[in-house]
Amino acid sequence: MARLNDDAQWIVLMGFIVSFSLFFLAIVVNQSTVVGQTTAEAVSEFPKHDIRGVRDVSIQSGIMDDIHDNGGPFYNRTNITSDIRTLSLIRQDSVVNVSSSKIGDYTFVTIHYNNGVTDYDESWTSP
Repeated sequence: MARLNDDAQWIVLMGFIVSFSLFFLAIVVNQSTVVGQTTAEAVSEFPKHDIRGVRDVSIQSGIMDDIHDNGGPFYNRTNITSDIRTLSLIRQDSVVNVSSSKIGDYTFVTIHYNNGVTDYDESWTSP
């Protein structure tokens, strides 16, 4: 730049500044679209219907009384909870833990759902 006059040096310097500014803005715009895309994918990957199904069956099993049948199958909350855990693992590739307890007139059901992406916990109480 020693051979250029002062006006030419300013033109070259301003060209560098504008080039670096455009490059920086391009990087910022590119990153903002990536963030928006991953946020939208996370919302679409939320397994709302799977959680609703597990929740409905878990609450029904928590309210259910133990039924003992000497001549046929044995239905109780423990067997149904085991079936919920097994079916959700096989069909939905998710880990579901359900616990229920009755204290007085109240039924307490705790649901934990995890499919590797979504972690969902709920406590439900029935009078």
